[in-house]
Amino acid sequence: MSETILVALISCAGTLLGSLFGVLASAKLTNYRLEQLERRVEKHNNLVERMIAVESSAKSAHHRLDGIEKEVYHG
Repeated sequence: MSETILVALISCAGTLLGSLFGVLASAKLTNYRLEQLERRVEKHNNLVERMIAVESSAKSAHHRLDGIEKEVYHG
């Protein structure tokens, strides 16, 4: 086998390995970032659920206050 062909094969193998490791590293980083994004979305959804409960509780409190005001002012 000629020296030129050997160098070409080694270069090709090196390029393939470098590309493979680059793709794997990129995929790993992408998965990490997706996990972080999922955590943030989960926190946001939890906050939304809690705010709905707070709004419902506040609405109920306002209704009770309205009833008390009617009793106090209208006898």
